[in-house]
Amino acid sequence: MSDQRTALVLGGGGITGIAWEIGVIAGLAEAGVDLTAADLVVGTSAGSVVGAQVTSGAELEVMFGRQLEPPSAEKPARMTRAMLAQYAWAMFRSHRDDAAFRRRVGRLALEAEKAGLTPPEEERLEVIGSRLVGSDWPERALVITAVDAETGEFQPFDRDSGVPLVKAVAASCAVPGVYPPVTIDGRRYVDGGIRSAANADLATGYDRVVVLAPIPRGIGPISSVDAQVTSLVARVAVVSPDEESKTAIGRNVLDPAARAPSAKAGRAQAAAVKAQVAEVWTA
Repeated sequence: MSDQRTALVLGGGGITGIAWEIGVIAGLAEAGVDLTAADLVVGTSAGSVVGAQVTSGAELEVMFGRQLEPPSAEKPARMTRAMLAQYAWAMFRSHRDDAAFRRRVGRLALEAEKAGLTPPEEERLEVIGSRLVGSDWPERALVITAVDAETGEFQPFDRDSGVPLVKAVAASCAVPGVYPPVTIDGRRYVDGGIRSAANADLATGYDRVVVLAPIPRGIGPISSVDAQVTSLVARVAVVSPDEESKTAIGRNVLDPAARAPSAKAGRAQAAAVKAQVAEVWTA
């Protein structure tokens, strides 16, 4: 096993995605499968929050316990029907041109901010900072994904990028139309999930890969998890919410009230996926 490199890929999925992923990771650790020891962690959107925590040495039970706390301090958010319609129109106009789609969605994000439909950037940075263990990049390999709102260029950040950790995570979590784009070196960045829900292809070259994907599907130019992992020359396990977890998550992944049920459901699901994950991770 010493020469087998492992990668943990953590996908996007809103506030409930953070909770569900933490629940799964905590449940698997309790069952003897420790995903936090991965040689590489890739985090997209919700996964960037979880990835930053586990690579920074956060205790899993403390992380899990925080998901069970009352959500009184956080405001619920929602992707409106109008914004979803604009996403669909951007997708239609892009004709499966990935970069064109990302540019159009980035423009939507900038316009929503200008119209006052998103909270202030500094307020959002404070919220993200409160979710992390600290402000320094971990020593371990962590890649956080984002997209340039103007060019549509996919941008992975790591400790060598010179970008503050909190800004990298906030950018990765900047759901267009809901949260403001994040300013980094004069550029504006949005959610890495508009390229792929998990960006699992960043685990290329690793031998054993586990993907936790709250939203595994893709649509149009947004790559699905399955489409990306098929290109990996590795042993791969993909875990996405089962029916009980889907029920707990509900219809609004940005609702803090669904955080605790999502964490509990993820932890319960860990027992069902333990053998699948262990076969890839430890066999």
